[in-house]
Amino acid sequence: MENIRDIGTLGGWMNDLLISWGFSPEYADMLDEFVVAALIILLAIGLNYFFQAIVVGGIKRYTRRFPRRWNTLLVERKVVHHLLHVVPGVIIYLLLPLAFVKGKGMLDFSQRVCAVYIIAAILLTLNALLLVGLDIYNSKEIRKNHPIRGLVQVFQVILFFLGGILIVATLIDKSPVTLFAGLGASAAVLMLVFKDSILGFVSGVQLSANDMLRIGDWVTLPNGTADGIVQEITLNTVKIQNWDNTITTIPPYTMVNSTFQNWRGMQESGGRRVDKRIWLDLDTLRFCTTDELEQIRKDIPLMADYQPDGQPTNSQVYRVYIERYLMSLPVVNQDLDLIIAQKEPTEHGLPIRVYFFSRVKAWKEYERIQSDIFDHLLAMAPRFGLKLYQGI
Repeated sequence: MENIRDIGTLGGWMNDLLISWGFSPEYADMLDEFVVAALIILLAIGLNYFFQAIVVGGIKRYTRRFPRRWNTLLVERKVVHHLLHVVPGVIIYLLLPLAFVKGKGMLDFSQRVCAVYIIAAILLTLNALLLVGLDIYNSKEIRKNHPIRGLVQVFQVILFFLGGILIVATLIDKSPVTLFAGLGASAAVLMLVFKDSILGFVSGVQLSANDMLRIGDWVTLPNGTADGIVQEITLNTVKIQNWDNTITTIPPYTMVNSTFQNWRGMQESGGRRVDKRIWLDLDTLRFCTTDELEQIRKDIPLMADYQPDGQPTNSQVYRVYIERYLMSLPVVNQDLDLIIAQKEPTEHGLPIRVYFFSRVKAWKEYERIQSDIFDHLLAMAPRFGLKLYQGI
């Protein structure tokens, strides 16, 4: 019969086998190519499982015995797993001509689908390698100063965009260059679709290049939408964990185009500033007598060697005590400004400005320390014949 292929080919052998099983020559001629193709696919799948078990299994056993950062990440991100999927794709692509001898159209279509599978497996492998590189970079201390997650996401977008072009070009049997030329006419649409990604990438480069923001920075936005620690900087978002443990996500271009307060300078400096006022009742200000000064030297050890020029006021002596008390505390950084100043009287009394820097900068301990200090200073005011203004 003319429609039966030569017995020397694999398809011809399958055709004869189907006829021997009772199929009519017409049905056998229709089915033999698909049966051979199915057998090739099953062979490729079996080889894929075999290689996965041997190669991936061997890498996992090696990682369990010799755990290192790179091989652990290769296993977690499934780099080799995705790469091995190229093998069955190549096998099927090469063996398909043995199946579709007569059906050239079906052969071309099947090989294009197989090529798409190979491209997809390569894309997943390259994407996994990008993530491995990101994980290794994030494990280093430098990542806090120069986060690259946004940059990696840009590479992922480019990778899958180019991969999508190749896949479409393969399916429609056109040159990728032709598709790229056609995309030039739709550049405006692409700009609109990827507007946030483009703005995010440019803003992320600005934030990193100008060292405006790092992971771990404490930032405050003036509109009150965020006040906390930067957890993550990506292509489209800056993730901030607020002090109440809520999460605020902000586009990077918002951080660039508006103002925000970064407390990193305070965290990296020698102390955190304390700037408060103690309000004294104006009616209690007076000159100290010699007996009062002697009693203060006797009762308050920090004032034992105090020798004023002339006759001081009780407010003046109190300010001297505040300064000496702060200078005696290890928690107060003596290398930074320490200022005790009397400001202009107001309807709320006479303000004494107390300005210094705490060595402890962690929020909880910082609040406790300054509270303890001002508790002491407020309680000591009556020892100098002063009353605190309470607005009554």
